Amino acid sequence: MNSDLALIKQFNKGSLEAFEELVSRYETKVMNLALRFTRNQEDAEEVVQDVFTTLYRKLAGFEGKSAFSSWLYRIVVNASFMKLRKRKQQTTVYLEELTQERGIDKDLLLGGTRHDSIPSHRELREVLQGAIDKLPEQYRSVFILRDVDALSNEEVAEILNLSVPAVKSRLHRSRLMLRKRLARYYEELYGVQVAEENFEEESLAA
Repeated sequence: MNSDLALIKQFNKGSLEAFEELVSRYETKVMNLALRFTRNQEDAEEVVQDVFTTLYRKLAGFEGKSAFSSWLYRIVVNASFMKLRKRKQQTTVYLEELTQERGIDKDLLLGGTRHDSIPSHRELREVLQGAIDKLPEQYRSVFILRDVDALSNEEVAEILNLSVPAVKSRLHRSRLMLRKRLARYYEELYGVQVAEENFEEESLAA
């Protein structure tokens, strides 16, 4: 099997088959990572298309200073966040138009019904996923790559162009923020204060 670098060299010499081989080699991984960030099949498919379009345009500029996979995953992370920002803008515009035209309270559209029963495992996962979605981008990317996709600190550092200590620091901060959000959820659900240290990070890896 040709290495990634060998395929890149072949592509730079005009071989489209080499590019198709790279796409075939990484398409599933790119799709899975895009799904982790967008949590939406259609958005993830658009991210994948954007990623490989970008790859086709920029592959000649790849200098091999990092692993090709790290360079590619960095493109995936950036494309995913661009898609999420675009989705947020579209949703905000839609809600504003809807509330203005029909006189609907926007809080009702965004709110949910509280249940006094014990939350199910699925509900807890949804709460946790919602908390992950609300993490600032610099923490969310580290958490998803490290704790969800189970990459090493070194791999995450290479993908995000960070130092390993910075990855560890951001991972620690992201976990603390998630614990606090889960603690607040339980406080709202049961009306009692819950110690944050009672919460352990839950693996979301499928």
